[in-house]
Amino acid sequence: MHNKNNNKTKTFIQGLRPFSNSIPKTLKKYLKKGGYNYSNIVDNWTKMVSKNISNSCYPVSVKMDKEMKNGTLILNVIHGKELEIEYEKNEIIEKINSFFGYNLIENIKLKIAQEKLKKEFTTFPKIKNLKSVHEKMRKVDDHQIKSSLNNFLKAYNDRNK
Repeated sequence: MHNKNNNKTKTFIQGLRPFSNSIPKTLKKYLKKGGYNYSNIVDNWTKMVSKNISNSCYPVSVKMDKEMKNGTLILNVIHGKELEIEYEKNEIIEKINSFFGYNLIENIKLKIAQEKLKKEFTTFPKIKNLKSVHEKMRKVDDHQIKSSLNNFLKAYNDRNK
């Protein structure tokens, strides 16, 4: 047995430490707050709730009590869909709790978002010197790779017209 002689005396078997001692302090802080619950909800949102619900709202945060139970889920709801989501609150709570296997969420609060986040696609510059690209593609031996590159190049140029 090995005794650690600093402020807190703990007894360890030589060389073995509790797993909690190997986790960085910043990560411990988020684990205690239940950050893994929120990330799990966000990652599996469309799996947990129906497509209709996931198109109308998305999770913003989860506030938990000290026992990591009976939390409050805050959802951003698209303007005009509030009533639908209000009626579906109990179903959302049941689905999330059944996903986790215990009563994680007790209440849902709705925030109204003016519109759904839009993904902006950037346009890439059009390839001007196609001869050099075709010369490099001729050097490729594999037929499947060549055809895939040709299809990609065609789609790339069609998109950026």
